[in-house]
Amino acid sequence: MSRFLFALIFAVITCGAHAAGTGKASTHKAPMGDATRGKEIATTVCAACHGVDGNSLIPINPTLAGQSYDYLLKQMTNFKAIDGQPALRANAVMGGMIAPYDLGQMRDLAAYFAAQTAKPGTAKNEATVKLGQTIYRRGISDKGLPACASCHGPRGAGIPAQYPRVSGQHADYAEAQLKAFREGTRANDPARIMRTIALKMTDPEIKAVTDYMAGLH
Repeated sequence: MSRFLFALIFAVITCGAHAAGTGKASTHKAPMGDATRGKEIATTVCAACHGVDGNSLIPINPTLAGQSYDYLLKQMTNFKAIDGQPALRANAVMGGMIAPYDLGQMRDLAAYFAAQTAKPGTAKNEATVKLGQTIYRRGISDKGLPACASCHGPRGAGIPAQYPRVSGQHADYAEAQLKAFREGTRANDPARIMRTIALKMTDPEIKAVTDYMAGLH
């Protein structure tokens, strides 16, 4: 139990510290973009992978509709290599897609997608829903695995800007991201928190919790 409590306290403190460090969870410090200008780019460039309104029809590509403005802006800036420095989030496709856009245009895109309404998802594997719910809401005490809800919220709404909305997110995409954190191929998480958590998870546990998150409302 002591390991679990330590892990839970670590997660809560880390989430709180980064929310405080980036502004209050319910507000954003970055200037808002113009959603109308963002729509022009989103519906002509981004739509093929993420849908016209940010509701991706391709399970491996994330749904962006309803995601927090701050988180969207953070990810776009993390994909971009700046001043000869490598991108904080390495992704050949997104690195190439975001390269032509400046900060103002990224703000516009973030404003557009954040203003869209995410379509609800569903959990597809009835056999793993209970395990997924346990991991999300309570964690696994004997592994020192904290509850996902401690950073992503009981309904999966997230804590801007560091912790994304996960409710309704495609399970295939979320599963791929957790595995990338576990393998270290994605490393733009604050204080290594997602890499630390993902290392404690097995493939079946990752699959169960991402399927459960897809059905969160």
